[in-house]
Amino acid sequence: MAYLKNISLLVFQLLLLVFPFALNVNGDGLELGFYEKTCPTVEAIVQKATADKISLAPSLAAALLRMHFHDCFVRGCDGSILLDSTKTNQAEKDGPPNLSLRGYQVIDAVKSSVEAACPGVVSCADILALVARDAISQIKGPYWPVPLGRRDGRVSIAAESLSLPPPNANIAQLKAQFAARGLSVKDLVVLSGGHTVGVSHCSTIAPRLYNFTGKGDTDPSLDAEYVPYLKSKCKPTDTTTLIEMDPGSVKTFDEDYYTNVLKRRGLFESDAALLADDETSAYVKLQAESHGSTFLKDFQESMVKMGKIGVLSGSAGEIRLHCNLINY
Repeated sequence: MAYLKNISLLVFQLLLLVFPFALNVNGDGLELGFYEKTCPTVEAIVQKATADKISLAPSLAAALLRMHFHDCFVRGCDGSILLDSTKTNQAEKDGPPNLSLRGYQVIDAVKSSVEAACPGVVSCADILALVARDAISQIKGPYWPVPLGRRDGRVSIAAESLSLPPPNANIAQLKAQFAARGLSVKDLVVLSGGHTVGVSHCSTIAPRLYNFTGKGDTDPSLDAEYVPYLKSKCKPTDTTTLIEMDPGSVKTFDEDYYTNVLKRRGLFESDAALLADDETSAYVKLQAESHGSTFLKDFQESMVKMGKIGVLSGSAGEIRLHCNLINY
């Protein structure tokens, strides 16, 4: 297990060197009200269609936020995460870090509603950005402005998904990954706060609990009193059970995530890593001790920045008619 862990981190480090292409925050071509003349009701349509889905399955809000993050961190916010694999190409959604993504049916439903009103006008990349915002807002989370004008990419490669921050990343790797996307150290710790909602599979954290260094040990960065609870939920070979990332507050978008991290009860090694850096640990302490006085505002600002990573605009890319297929 330790060998595999080291290999995965090595792959991650190599991919940081290979895939930082054109992913810096720029947002050129994006603007609020972009569709004012071509599809003036788009935001209202997306909001209603998203609310219809989230009201039936609130847990999809966290999943859709994660999907937006995974899209933006590979090739930029171009909707490439939505493309299906073909006989000649394995797409991002089938890359190992993305196999647990869900909520594609929400994007498809929203796209259909938008297409009915404004055929061939609104990109899937813009729809994904709006859906992520509206889904989080629907569960009483923050609401942020989403500048629009993204166009859809035509390339999606599964191997590139390996450049996503892994759950066992250390603080140096996380900082490098976010910097490669033009995001600050503050953005790193703020966006990590998205773990305040959602769940993960036990298999993701099993190495921390049962074989951290290959000697049948537990990650010492975990609160020793918390370990028995995690082990009661997750057995060594369990690949199906889901576990909350923010126990007791998994459905509420709040600062409790930072309280858990400060108590050394973050679910992932990447959560624990936030205590290994002066700047990130200071932010964790600030939000945990001040009951999230600035968290929601900070999250809004970081989401706007993230949504501008490596966007295609103008005549680049295309406006897909179906989010899972490129236009032919």
